[in-house]
Amino acid sequence: MMTTYFFRQKTLLLLGMFFLLFATVEVQAAPDQADLKGIRVLVYTRNGKGFIHDNIPSAVKCVQKLGADHKFSVDVSDDPSIFTEDNLKKYKMLIFTSTNNDVFNDDQQRLAFRRYIEAGGGFVGIHSVTGTERNWTWFKQMIGGTFVWHAKNQKFSVKIIDPGHPSMQGLPKVWERSLGDECYFTKELYPGIKVMIAHDLHSLAKDADTVKVAKFSAPFKDLYPAAWYQTFDGGNIWITTLGHNKEYYQEPVFVKHILQGIAYISSQTKKLDFAKAYATSRDTPVNY
Repeated sequence: MMTTYFFRQKTLLLLGMFFLLFATVEVQAAPDQADLKGIRVLVYTRNGKGFIHDNIPSAVKCVQKLGADHKFSVDVSDDPSIFTEDNLKKYKMLIFTSTNNDVFNDDQQRLAFRRYIEAGGGFVGIHSVTGTERNWTWFKQMIGGTFVWHAKNQKFSVKIIDPGHPSMQGLPKVWERSLGDECYFTKELYPGIKVMIAHDLHSLAKDADTVKVAKFSAPFKDLYPAAWYQTFDGGNIWITTLGHNKEYYQEPVFVKHILQGIAYISSQTKKLDFAKAYATSRDTPVNY
């Protein structure tokens, strides 16, 4: 009897350990194995007057390859006329990669974009997306702020400050931007954002413009927001300011960063419900 008892106890212990190990593996694997099959995304690349990043073609190819690997559809456009309610209904999320300045032709297109977000749409923004639509308050709040300045392209480090977030799984806790990158600073920061990655300001080169770094990082000091997410006005938003160099869009860790952002927004974005879209103009007060 005693032998049987210990055998049962040992078996239960082993089963418990196996269950915990399995659960841990499942949690860690979830972002990479997220079921993206069958979803449809729009990659939008429009730039207004001003600087245009040479990383855009590389970013597009990156998302297209992710789509091929994970069996989701990727449409690509720089034509603002696609922003109509009927057309946007097709998409699980919109991905703006290094867009900059005014990217819509008129306020009807802006309203269609806003109502898509209000209906529960998903949004992923990459790199200079924070410099998009700088004169539209709602859009800046949705993004989380608006670009103000960046230090020169250089090697520096960022720190994962929310390692438990699904889109941060498997990323290095201290992530050196070894190919060089731009440390972005933002004005009009929206208080609803939840920061996942922060620039390590101490890792900037000693010849960096310390006066400007101090000016534009205030009231932050040692760390400054680099990537964040939020739920805003009905939609789910994920932003990274990293990714200036076109080579990053073939670099495995950065590609994982983008994939997990897409996977997270897909997991949060349910069926669109335009009955919840209430804006009648681009500047309708936000229904907090």
